[in-house]
Amino acid sequence: MNMNEDISSSANTAKLDDVIAAIGEIILGKNNAIKLALACLIAKGHLLIEDTPGVGKTTLAHTLAKVLGLNYQRIQFTSDLLPADILGVSVYNRDTSKFDFHPGPVFSNVLLADEINRATPRTQSALLEAMAEYQVTVDNETRTLPEPFFVIATQNPQNQIGTYPLPESQLDRFLMRIELGYPDNAAERELLNGKDRKELLENIQPIISGDELIPIQKQLEQIHAADAILDYLQDLLEFSRSSGNYLHGLSPRAGIAVLSAAKAWALIHSHQHVLPEDIQAILPSVIGHRLQFVHEASDKQALQAAEHLIQSVPIP
Repeated sequence: MNMNEDISSSANTAKLDDVIAAIGEIILGKNNAIKLALACLIAKGHLLIEDTPGVGKTTLAHTLAKVLGLNYQRIQFTSDLLPADILGVSVYNRDTSKFDFHPGPVFSNVLLADEINRATPRTQSALLEAMAEYQVTVDNETRTLPEPFFVIATQNPQNQIGTYPLPESQLDRFLMRIELGYPDNAAERELLNGKDRKELLENIQPIISGDELIPIQKQLEQIHAADAILDYLQDLLEFSRSSGNYLHGLSPRAGIAVLSAAKAWALIHSHQHVLPEDIQAILPSVIGHRLQFVHEASDKQALQAAEHLIQSVPIP
């Protein structure tokens, strides 16, 4: 890396620190979750936030979009939502005798799919092409989505009434799945005594723009992963496949996801190289929804499966 690239990298890292601080003024006491969400977006992934209602899932998504200066659309997923409500629809124009396409909310930089598991599997699948290919096909015509493009989905626990479990193919489209949890006592007291979060959110100003975010994403190419780090990653993948502890081993795509997220985590923390600690920091969020014990398949045990993997594979 030359001197100009080093200066640019330092400036970008400082901006990311400002982004984290600004989000932390709205989402109190959740610094690690904020960093994970930001790392997910920098790695060009999609984010699934799963937790009980009322802990700030939607607020985090909206705050991320505002602080990053991105176009934001929100869809409330319900059982009667149709794919056209997401993708858009062609309407006949009598003046031109042609069909005009009216784009849906998916044509935005940040799409919040709120309570995604309250929609039917057919509607959930409408996002598959958008999340994987950054394009949508409607009426046999393929349309490219704006850049950058992120899906941030929230999901209620599956034991709640009126939810449809996300299929594995849909889950795999999310680079990370995180939880917010309840705030600690100090953060909750500040919430109770402070201003309304909606009011604070309305007044928050962008720290960077979408045009500035794209070079930061490309900066991941400059984060080096040494052979020893790749050995460690491959050992993790191999253990998940051969140990017999897990229902399915991690796929090569899961390995690529871990490496991309680890590079983004390293960038946020001003590391020029990926460290084992970077992989361990993001691993539960990246593979927690991809890895399950053979005899226990609940979400909590999936997270424990990721932690078990970290403990079972030594660092080279």
